[in-house]
Amino acid sequence: MKFGVMMFATDYSISPAKLAVEAEARGFDSMWMPEHSHIPASRLSPWPGGADLPKQYYDVIDPFVALASAASVTSKLLLGTGICLVVQRDPLQLAKEVASLDLISNGRFMLGIGGGWNAEEMANHGTTDFKSRFKLMRERVEAMKMIWTQDKAEYHGEFVDFDPVMTWPKPVQKPHPPIIVGGGFPVGAKRAIRYGDGWMPIDGRGWDIMESLSQFRQMAAAEGREPDDLPVSIFAASQKPERIATYRDAGVERLVFGLPSEGEDKIIPMLDDLAKLMAV
Repeated sequence: MKFGVMMFATDYSISPAKLAVEAEARGFDSMWMPEHSHIPASRLSPWPGGADLPKQYYDVIDPFVALASAASVTSKLLLGTGICLVVQRDPLQLAKEVASLDLISNGRFMLGIGGGWNAEEMANHGTTDFKSRFKLMRERVEAMKMIWTQDKAEYHGEFVDFDPVMTWPKPVQKPHPPIIVGGGFPVGAKRAIRYGDGWMPIDGRGWDIMESLSQFRQMAAAEGREPDDLPVSIFAASQKPERIATYRDAGVERLVFGLPSEGEDKIIPMLDDLAKLMAV
């Protein structure tokens, strides 16, 4: 089983580049960066993680900038968005950002995606209706796949519609970087099966991931997807050794441990402790 780390990188946390170097040195396979373009002051949408929205959600820096800095100082560490809010990004521009980051990292990028929970944040972008966001996400992913794999790409959907375009670079990874679909069971799992290259549920969100794994694999098989085509990464994973062992026995590919938005003095010792869990 592989192990990664994720953190809301801010102006007061350890830098993404330093975190990447330290994570790679300790044998972690990946580093993941989340995003929010902004947080509306109204705060109408409830945060799924609890009552109070943590400060780092307001302060997080752009994940593509953060991961590009990490790519420049590492050679093996995989670099992922965890998650990218595809519904708030123009697909033509996002396709170029993904391909560019995959190029400068020499094929180490993973596009973790999700539909998001903050309706007001989406509305401020002017192109996203909360109720139809998942169909929009699917169309944008499908359109980007066309852009990454064709010299003259076009896409015609309900929300995404463009005539043939030419854009480079193309990703180093073929046919494109893996698309890891976040979300719960069963709807997030269904999206992963339909157009993803992996599923990434969040640990500890009020449902038992273990009970869902076998159902997910059965659903995938029914759609002609092989287990190796849809590995499972568990986001914000439990750090309890017994739980880690259970996930390993269940064939989970990766656990991604969450780190607080803190400085080097606190994060580096945490990395040392987390590295010990890889031997569980």
